[in-house]
Amino acid sequence: MVRAVYPGSFDPLHNGHVDVIRRASRLFDHLTVAVVHNPLKDTGLFTVGERVAIVRETVAGMPEVDVTAFQGLLVAFMRRANATVIVKGLRAISDFEYELQMAHLNRQMNREVETLFVMTATRWSYVSSTRVREIAGLGADVSKLVPPATLRRLRRRFGGRDALEGAATP
Repeated sequence: MVRAVYPGSFDPLHNGHVDVIRRASRLFDHLTVAVVHNPLKDTGLFTVGERVAIVRETVAGMPEVDVTAFQGLLVAFMRRANATVIVKGLRAISDFEYELQMAHLNRQMNREVETLFVMTATRWSYVSSTRVREIAGLGADVSKLVPPATLRRLRRRFGGRDALEGAATP
Protein backbone atom coordinates (compact mmCIF):
# COMPACT_ATOMS: atom_id res chain seq x y z
CA MET A 1 0.00 0.00 0.00
CA VAL A 2 1.49 3.31 -1.09
CA ARG A 3 0.65 6.26 1.15
CA ALA A 4 1.30 9.81 -0.02
CA VAL A 5 1.14 13.19 1.68
CA TYR A 6 0.17 16.47 0.02
CA PRO A 7 1.46 19.15 2.43
CA GLY A 8 0.70 22.85 2.31
CA SER A 9 -0.68 25.84 4.14
CA PHE A 10 -3.89 25.85 2.06
CA ASP A 11 -4.67 29.39 3.26
CA PRO A 12 -7.09 29.36 1.62
CA LEU A 13 -7.74 26.17 -0.31
CA HIS A 14 -8.34 26.97 -3.99
CA ASN A 15 -9.32 25.01 -7.08
CA GLY A 16 -5.68 24.44 -8.08
CA HIS A 17 -5.18 22.59 -4.78
CA VAL A 18 -8.38 20.59 -5.34
CA ASP A 19 -7.18 19.64 -8.83
CA VAL A 20 -3.92 18.27 -7.41
CA ILE A 21 -5.77 16.41 -4.62
CA ARG A 22 -8.15 14.74 -7.09
CA ARG A 23 -5.40 13.71 -9.46
CA ALA A 24 -2.98 12.52 -6.77
CA SER A 25 -5.73 10.53 -5.03
CA ARG A 26 -6.03 8.41 -8.17
CA LEU A 27 -2.29 7.59 -8.11
CA PHE A 28 -1.99 6.28 -4.56
CA ASP A 29 -3.79 3.89 -2.26
CA HIS A 30 -4.12 6.66 0.30
CA LEU A 31 -3.50 10.41 0.26
CA THR A 32 -3.20 12.58 3.35
CA VAL A 33 -3.69 16.29 2.86
CA ALA A 34 -1.46 17.71 5.59
CA VAL A 35 -2.18 21.29 6.63
CA VAL A 36 1.06 22.83 7.85
CA HIS A 37 1.15 24.87 11.03
CA ASN A 38 4.30 26.98 10.95
CA PRO A 39 4.64 29.01 14.14
CA LEU A 40 7.54 30.93 12.58
CA LYS A 41 5.26 32.57 10.02
CA ASP A 42 2.75 35.31 10.60
CA THR A 43 -0.78 34.19 11.21
CA GLY A 44 -2.76 33.51 8.08
CA LEU A 45 -6.24 34.38 6.94
CA PHE A 46 -7.71 31.23 8.47
CA THR A 47 -6.63 29.26 11.53
CA VAL A 48 -5.19 25.80 11.03
CA GLY A 49 -8.45 24.34 12.36
CA GLU A 50 -10.50 26.34 9.85
CA ARG A 51 -8.23 25.24 7.00
CA VAL A 52 -8.52 21.58 8.03
CA ALA A 53 -12.32 21.95 8.13
CA ILE A 54 -12.39 23.55 4.66
CA VAL A 55 -10.28 20.77 3.15
CA ARG A 56 -12.27 18.04 4.91
CA GLU A 57 -15.54 19.43 3.61
CA THR A 58 -14.10 19.69 0.09
CA VAL A 59 -12.76 16.11 0.00
CA ALA A 60 -15.73 14.53 1.81
CA GLY A 61 -16.59 12.40 -1.24
CA MET A 62 -13.05 11.02 -1.61
CA PRO A 63 -12.72 7.99 0.70
CA GLU A 64 -9.01 7.52 -0.12
CA VAL A 65 -8.20 11.02 1.18
CA ASP A 66 -7.85 12.13 4.78
CA VAL A 67 -6.94 15.51 6.22
CA THR A 68 -4.84 16.41 9.23
CA ALA A 69 -2.67 19.21 10.55
CA PHE A 70 0.97 18.94 11.50
CA GLN A 71 3.81 21.03 12.83
CA GLY A 72 7.53 20.50 12.46
CA LEU A 73 9.56 18.74 9.80
CA LEU A 74 7.64 17.13 6.95
CA VAL A 75 9.92 14.08 6.93
CA ALA A 76 9.13 13.46 10.61
CA PHE A 77 5.42 13.68 9.81
CA MET A 78 5.97 11.27 6.89
CA ARG A 79 7.42 8.68 9.29
CA ARG A 80 4.48 9.06 11.69
CA ALA A 81 2.02 8.76 8.77
CA ASN A 82 3.87 5.73 7.36
CA ALA A 83 3.97 7.55 4.01
CA THR A 84 6.71 7.38 1.38
CA VAL A 85 5.66 9.94 -1.24
CA ILE A 86 5.38 13.71 -0.96
CA VAL A 87 3.04 15.27 -3.54
CA LYS A 88 3.77 18.84 -4.57
CA GLY A 89 1.72 20.86 -7.03
CA LEU A 90 3.59 23.04 -9.50
CA ARG A 91 2.25 26.03 -11.43
CA ALA A 92 5.40 27.49 -12.98
CA ILE A 93 9.18 27.17 -13.21
CA SER A 94 9.54 29.39 -10.15
CA ASP A 95 7.61 26.81 -8.10
CA PHE A 96 9.87 24.05 -9.41
CA GLU A 97 13.11 25.74 -8.32
CA TYR A 98 11.92 26.10 -4.72
CA GLU A 99 10.29 22.66 -4.56
CA LEU A 100 13.35 20.94 -6.06
CA GLN A 101 15.49 22.31 -3.23
CA MET A 102 12.93 21.11 -0.68
CA ALA A 103 12.75 17.67 -2.33
CA HIS A 104 16.54 17.30 -2.13
CA LEU A 105 16.57 18.38 1.53
CA ASN A 106 13.74 15.99 2.41
CA ARG A 107 15.50 13.15 0.60
CA GLN A 108 18.72 13.94 2.46
CA MET A 109 16.88 13.67 5.79
CA ASN A 110 14.92 10.53 4.84
CA ARG A 111 16.12 8.37 1.95
CA GLU A 112 12.81 6.45 1.97
CA VAL A 113 10.82 9.50 0.85
CA GLU A 114 10.26 10.41 -2.79
CA THR A 115 8.73 13.64 -4.07
CA LEU A 116 6.26 13.58 -6.93
CA PHE A 117 5.59 16.85 -8.75
CA VAL A 118 2.10 17.22 -10.19
CA MET A 119 1.58 20.02 -12.68
CA THR A 120 -1.54 21.98 -11.84
CA ALA A 121 -4.07 21.92 -14.66
CA THR A 122 -3.58 24.86 -17.02
CA ARG A 123 -6.94 26.34 -16.08
CA TRP A 124 -5.69 26.80 -12.47
CA SER A 125 -2.04 27.63 -13.14
CA TYR A 126 -2.48 31.32 -12.35
CA VAL A 127 -4.30 30.78 -9.04
CA SER A 128 -2.49 31.14 -5.72
CA SER A 129 -3.71 31.45 -2.15
CA THR A 130 -2.04 34.85 -1.90
CA ARG A 131 -3.95 36.18 -4.91
CA VAL A 132 -7.25 34.69 -3.68
CA ARG A 133 -6.77 36.41 -0.29
CA GLU A 134 -6.02 39.74 -1.98
CA ILE A 135 -8.93 39.57 -4.43
CA ALA A 136 -11.43 38.46 -1.79
CA GLY A 137 -10.15 41.06 0.66
CA LEU A 138 -10.86 43.76 -1.90
CA GLY A 139 -14.40 42.47 -2.35
CA ALA A 140 -13.99 41.04 -5.85
CA ASP A 141 -15.47 37.77 -7.11
CA VAL A 142 -13.43 34.65 -6.33
CA SER A 143 -16.25 32.16 -6.89
CA LYS A 144 -14.54 30.64 -9.93
CA LEU A 145 -11.24 30.21 -8.08
CA VAL A 146 -12.24 28.38 -4.88
CA PRO A 147 -14.44 25.47 -3.82
CA PRO A 148 -17.76 26.23 -2.07
CA ALA A 149 -16.35 25.50 1.42
CA THR A 150 -13.69 28.18 0.96
CA LEU A 151 -16.11 30.64 -0.58
CA ARG A 152 -18.53 30.41 2.35
CA ARG A 153 -15.76 31.15 4.82
CA LEU A 154 -14.38 33.99 2.71
CA ARG A 155 -17.85 35.56 2.66
CA ARG A 156 -18.04 35.30 6.44
CA ARG A 157 -14.53 36.69 6.87
CA PHE A 158 -15.07 39.65 4.55
CA GLY A 159 -18.62 40.50 5.58
CA GLY A 160 -20.61 38.58 2.96
CA ARG A 161 -19.87 41.04 0.18
CA ASP A 162 -22.13 40.57 -2.84
CA ALA A 163 -19.15 40.15 -5.17
CA LEU A 164 -18.22 36.94 -3.33
CA GLU A 165 -21.65 35.33 -3.99
CA GLY A 166 -21.98 32.05 -5.91
CA ALA A 167 -19.52 29.20 -6.31
CA ALA A 168 -17.85 27.20 -9.05
CA THR A 169 -16.26 23.79 -8.58
CA PRO A 170 -13.17 22.59 -10.40
